[in-house]
Parts: sequence; C-alpha cells; structure tokens
Amino acid sequence: MSRLPIHFFSEETSFSPKAKTALRNWINETILSEKHQLQELNFIFCSDEYLLKINQQYLDHDTYTDIITFDNSEEKGEIYGDIFISIDRVRENAKEFKTTLINELHRVVIHGTLHLLGYPDKKKADKEKMTAKENQYLAIRNF
Repeated sequence: MSRLPIHFFSEETSFSPKAKTALRNWINETILSEKHQLQELNFIFCSDEYLLKINQQYLDHDTYTDIITFDNSEEKGEIYGDIFISIDRVRENAKEFKTTLINELHRVVIHGTLHLLGYPDKKKADKEKMTAKENQYLAIRNF
C-alpha cells in the first residue's frame, strides 16, 4: 500500500508519535469504516500555549484545550483536515484519568478524526455517542 496522506508535525514540542505506520493505518481504517475517503490529514502536536493562541485567534475562546479540529473538506464524504493536539493537555489528562499517555493520545487522535467524520460533541447525547465511537475504535487498535 502506498503511504497514506496522514502527516505528523510538532510545534513548540519535541513530541513525535511512535508506530506512525500503524497509527496511520488505524486512522484510515476508521475513516473507511465510516464510509468516507481520506484526502489529507495533518496532526500537529503542540504546547498548551501554542494551542491557546489558536483557540483565541480562530475560535475566540480564551481557554486551554486538548484538541482543535479544522475541517477543510470541500466535498461530503471526503476527509481533509488539520487536527491540533496539545501534548501538555494529553499528558495531564492521562494522569487525571489514570491511563497511559499512549492510550490518551490515541483517544484524542480518534476524537478529532470522528469530528471530521461528522460527529459533534456539544450536547450530552452527542457526547455519549462520541465516547461510544471512541471506545469502539480504540478497541480495535492492534498496536
């Protein structure tokens, strides 16, 4: 299989995910199982401060967050987006939720991917569905 158009970048952090090929395959399998087609997906791992600036500039929110997803798709059923992830928040959340960094990272990665697939999480029922979908895809990871 040719290399999938899923890219990993770092801004204001030295973090880089491990097992990138397996991670790309898992993300792509998630996208395909939701009947979408991957065009290009960029994951930008960054610091709290970097993501705070994006939150303030683009969303007019003055709060720290673990993830911000930008959907750049032009056609329905296609995935083209940028997902910014604060590795500082992911580390803190892993401690708070008593899980490993890798498990929390994978949850956030799939969470952002699910947003691009059309899953919202603002309302309680949507949040419950999102968590169920996260758990579904986390359960099939094989790396």
